Amino acid sequence: MDKLIMTPGPTQCSEEVRNALAIKNTNTDMDEYFFELYKDTCDKAKKIINSKESTSVIMLGEAILGLESACASFIEEGDRVLCIYNGIFGRGFGDFVDMYGGEKVYFKGDYRKGIDTEELEKFIDKNGPFKIATLVHCETPTGVTNPIDEICPLLKEKGILSIVDAVSSYGGEEILMDKWNIDVLLAGTQKCLSVTSGGTIIFLSNKAVDTLNNRENSIKGYYVNLKNWINVVDNKKFPYTHSDALINSINVALDRLINRGDFIRIHKELASKIRDTFTKCGFEIYPNDHYSNTLTAIELPKGIDFDHMFKYLKEEKDILIGGSIGKFSGKLFRVGHMGENAKEEKIYILLKALDDYFNYSNKNMDRELHIEFSKL
Repeated sequence: MDKLIMTPGPTQCSEEVRNALAIKNTNTDMDEYFFELYKDTCDKAKKIINSKESTSVIMLGEAILGLESACASFIEEGDRVLCIYNGIFGRGFGDFVDMYGGEKVYFKGDYRKGIDTEELEKFIDKNGPFKIATLVHCETPTGVTNPIDEICPLLKEKGILSIVDAVSSYGGEEILMDKWNIDVLLAGTQKCLSVTSGGTIIFLSNKAVDTLNNRENSIKGYYVNLKNWINVVDNKKFPYTHSDALINSINVALDRLINRGDFIRIHKELASKIRDTFTKCGFEIYPNDHYSNTLTAIELPKGIDFDHMFKYLKEEKDILIGGSIGKFSGKLFRVGHMGENAKEEKIYILLKALDDYFNYSNKNMDRELHIEFSKL
């Protein structure tokens, strides 16, 4: 059996996507076909977030490039930036705010719950005004998904430009960019799209494009400068030589996702089944509400060491799962069920392997995970 990658990203590529990486190469700076392929891929990417109005951009670089590019391109010296967070990645936006000369102000939510929009509004009214707000849709270390359908319209009402990290939610959670008034949405290739790491997908509202074009000062940087990407198709000129293989594989992956049908429902129903399985077997799911469709974070049982469990699964079962990071390291383990991993047969294999590990570790369980999963 091939190695089973059940981490919350990167996820396993399909054979079709892997074959798409083997496209016969061309000169992407000159070949008309590549500009057509790039435009087609950008248009398909917008379908995932139900957007007709946004401008989509695909850059070469892992998804962290999108986070830095957004901060570099929109933050000017002295701008007050509201960093909304209830997790490690949300708080991490503050580092980019510092890097590009903004004044960060943190709004901290409960790490086990989605952001409380009413409390956020009170905070903004008391501590504003703010030019920009940053937030994370799905906090990957803990599996909490924030209600951006409530938060972004609120930010719009307050005159605040929103920057949303949707790296681990794009393609697995419902996102209505235009309807929810999202200004900047950041996605990656290695999560729900199940493409190799190396691509950043960015969506810009009309307000975001206007903001870029009306900056008072020049953007600090070239590679992270989003202004360079606004008219690449019309001008038939990229800021740097693009990758035909990566764009082709993203195009194929988007087709696979779209052709899967109601991919949001598929992710949501599988996530619910996984949570119910662990709960019935006596495990504690870390979030108390606003559960992620794309990954589940579970508290490690007493007496179980994550490194030991990871080593067993890797060496004995050829399966990779995720731990967590920061203060959650050694306390949580995470199951990725996004993209090509969002399939019941893969989850069953993983749960059977976990049962074998707990038996190997003399962890007495009244119920077995894979058995309970098959009953649901």
